[in-house]
Amino acid sequence: MPPKKDNAPAGEPKLEESNDKEASAVPSKRKAKSNDAPAKAPRRSGRGAPQAQPDPVTLINHLLSPESLDSCRPKDEIEDVKNRGSGLRTYLSSTFSPFEELMCAVILSRPISHALAVNEARTQHRQKTAEELVILADAVVDHLGDGDEDVNLERVQRECDHDWEKEKEMLKKYVKKLGKTGLDIFGRRIQAQWPALYPFADQRTLSGLQKLGLPGTAEELKKLMDHQWTELNLQGFEGNEDEKKRRVFVQVLERAIGVDLQGNADGVRAEATIGTKND
Repeated sequence: MPPKKDNAPAGEPKLEESNDKEASAVPSKRKAKSNDAPAKAPRRSGRGAPQAQPDPVTLINHLLSPESLDSCRPKDEIEDVKNRGSGLRTYLSSTFSPFEELMCAVILSRPISHALAVNEARTQHRQKTAEELVILADAVVDHLGDGDEDVNLERVQRECDHDWEKEKEMLKKYVKKLGKTGLDIFGRRIQAQWPALYPFADQRTLSGLQKLGLPGTAEELKKLMDHQWTELNLQGFEGNEDEKKRRVFVQVLERAIGVDLQGNADGVRAEATIGTKND
């Protein structure tokens, strides 16, 4: 039998160390005989076998499907959707105006759980949140939009010449508590409506893509999706082809980072592989 692994607590002698001491007391001839014995082949266990990796198109189509949603959401959000009905407008499955995207980026960049964010409207945080949203709305009216009714933030693009670095600086200047994380969230989502930014992916999202086995840069992912465009599941996406490509790209990013945040990368790959076998 192969020697047992060392599980001895700290301070106790290790098994291999005690074996060395016993061996040192054995005559040299006996030691030589044991050294001449052929080494046993190590056992091979299926537990460490590499997991099957679905092809990129299959994996992307699974991410785009409704079946992947629960793998992208925290448990409290899954329960919230069940309790409030399927018609609930959720962040992962809905399209928002640029103003709404900016508002979501500010809220989601806070280091709080989904449950707390959902309950803010019912707790002592309600007044604070309302005040922050009023400040954000004032910033849009005064500095980021073209009047009271503008929710498209076209003024930001126009004054910054559609340059993302300049747009970030302008947003940081006028939006209270909007930092790097919030800007990454906003950029990842708003590229569906701001073509000059596409393709964009922040480092946190790229890490999630790589854990799934997808390309690790925004350009490489775009190139893959363009090349396999006719093979992708485009059900539910509206607009012309360019608009669809941006929206599909954004949804893949959103699902990938959701899967990563929930620690479900292995499970999603397995689900995509099983789905392929069942087709």
